[in-house]
Amino acid sequence: MDGRKAGDGQREHRQDGLAERFETHRGQLRAVAYRMLGSTSEADDAVQETWLRLSRADAEAVGNLTGWLRTVVSRICLDMLRSRTARREEPVGQELPEPARETGDGGGPEDEAVLADSVGRALLVVLDTLGPAERVAFVLHDVFAVPFDRIAPIVERSPVAAKKLASRARQKVRGIATVPRAELDRQRRTVDAFLAAARGGDLAALLAVLDPDVVRRADRAALPEGVPTVARGARAVAEETAGFAPRARFAEPALVNGSVGVVVAPRGRLLLALTVTVEAGRIAAYEVIADPARLSRLELGLLDDVRPHVASAHG
Repeated sequence: MDGRKAGDGQREHRQDGLAERFETHRGQLRAVAYRMLGSTSEADDAVQETWLRLSRADAEAVGNLTGWLRTVVSRICLDMLRSRTARREEPVGQELPEPARETGDGGGPEDEAVLADSVGRALLVVLDTLGPAERVAFVLHDVFAVPFDRIAPIVERSPVAAKKLASRARQKVRGIATVPRAELDRQRRTVDAFLAAARGGDLAALLAVLDPDVVRRADRAALPEGVPTVARGARAVAEETAGFAPRARFAEPALVNGSVGVVVAPRGRLLLALTVTVEAGRIAAYEVIADPARLSRLELGLLDDVRPHVASAHG
């Protein structure tokens, strides 16, 4: 009896030690999972499943725990992405996502918003256009600098094929600009000024960045009841935009149909997109797109490169 108790005590001690080692990796695993899945609740589920698999494995036989955990969480995320694709879930543009469930460990709606801000809403939106294996290969290589010989078994491809997956994903993420880089930069400065003014509800700054004859068009679904689908003139458009300051928090510049536009993505899920016409340093027109069918046909891309880095749980 005493021998059994001693054996049980030793197993509990080993399990406690394993749990402590796992906790030192939790933040990094969550960062990987969030970029792959774009959801804090799903990322937390993937991390928890990773812990369950580790607790059932022969941990003493694992030579490289960091690599083992990253491989396992990546495979779990890949399976979740494939399942999501098979169910054709989460169509863009219809409504705000349901609030993330409270997990007691930083997984609530505010945490989701902080993560989306730190990762980049445009990146999360564009990542949603990738296939599951493309997304996993791109995130591991371009965001976390994992070499292709380690990515290959996760996506069940050769290293050469895994490299091609990431390359194809990179091209999609970058998009194709239809104007020269210098013009793109000029458009970006104007759109940045517009968004900064919109977030602050700064009427004077909005009037400064809008052309006097600006025209704002919008899908009916993008507007409150009673607001016309077309607004004309800087004063009318500025006053309306200033009233949308809370929504502007979720807006970020992106490449939209080859030029600088805006994506509005609460918790990283595309709700609206703006196509913008810039003339002489001011916004001459923009259209707010909310119809899911129209959103799905947009060509979206990033305006900034994604650089390899080791990200924390919140960035």
